[in-house]
Amino acid sequence: MSMDAADPDARREDLLSTLDVIEGQPLSERAGAYAALHDDLARRLESGPRDHHA
Repeated sequence: MSMDAADPDARREDLLSTLDVIEGQPLSERAGAYAALHDDLARRLESGPRDHHA
């Protein structure tokens, strides 16, 4: 998954593509794939810019 693109539409398409890949996997493998996606998205969110005025 390469959701590093600055373009929000590109990030959205990357996420949708990743979700399609996960959904195509056998059910027994999906939980691990979703957990890895969650970890990646959480890491990106935590490393993003902070709004100190909120």
